[in-house]
Amino acid sequence: MTSVSEPIHFGTTPQRVLLTGGTGFIGRQLAQALVRDGHSVSVWTRDPAAAARRLGGGVTCVASLQALPPCDVVVNLAGARILGWPWTAARRATLLASREGLTQQLVGWMATQPRKPWLLLQASAVGYYGVQAPGDDTPLTEEAPPQPVFMSELCQRWEQAALRAADGGVAVVRLRLGVVLGREGALPQMLLPIRLGLGGPLAGGRQWFSWVHVQDVLRAMAHTWGLAEGAPPGTPVYNVTAPGALRQAEFSRMAARQLGRPSWLPTPGLPLRLALGEQAELLTAGQRVLPRRLLGSGFAFRFPDAAAALKDLC
Repeated sequence: MTSVSEPIHFGTTPQRVLLTGGTGFIGRQLAQALVRDGHSVSVWTRDPAAAARRLGGGVTCVASLQALPPCDVVVNLAGARILGWPWTAARRATLLASREGLTQQLVGWMATQPRKPWLLLQASAVGYYGVQAPGDDTPLTEEAPPQPVFMSELCQRWEQAALRAADGGVAVVRLRLGVVLGREGALPQMLLPIRLGLGGPLAGGRQWFSWVHVQDVLRAMAHTWGLAEGAPPGTPVYNVTAPGALRQAEFSRMAARQLGRPSWLPTPGLPLRLALGEQAELLTAGQRVLPRRLLGSGFAFRFPDAAAALKDLC
């Protein structure tokens, strides 16, 4: 297995890259990887001074798109945290504005540029596919349809806003991410009850859990960038999930073994549903999402199974 610290190469020549969501868990690691690979990176952010402190040298941080130099590649990761506050009408509006609204701004700015970027790498999520009931083992590939639930509609509108960039000849690559595992983000919160000896099956534990190691997210971005380079502009979509999807109870047991803790305490789903409403489906229902197109394009996951990912991250 190749070392995780091995540099990741994005394309064949240095590019000017605009990154949104650059101060987030994935964005910071992506910005650093791009700089190491010789690219010029600009981050669009509300607080340039704070972003510059977090990202370190080599990254330009701006509050206005009009302050940006021309760019070759745009990577759009921006979006407010989806899990947490109840999905009231106001919260749904915030989530839509942070994804669809910001992407509309970004694509509108791209359309005004005399020399447009050639590539937009657009983040999305496996929430596009809605949810599967426990016991439904149907694999969801990129052809699976969306559902009339909020998490699916949010992803659909996010992607549709990005696809408008294709009208200007920009290649738009959509990346539907599973739960991204790293030393930040969701995993520390998931591991906390296990560390406290309170781990176990959630809402029965039969729901599928589609995840991906953050290093494989960066590598998938580099891989799909390379596929787009030199090809006619298109709008492909890729599931960015490890091939080793597993059930929630099995993931909990694996994590508990890695941490040397028990995993036996069941957590009923009803209290979560009462407290969180539709949002509880993010935890109590799942999706068995498979990365068919990534694998078919020759991508090799560094962390294809949860045991290897947890060993690296725990």
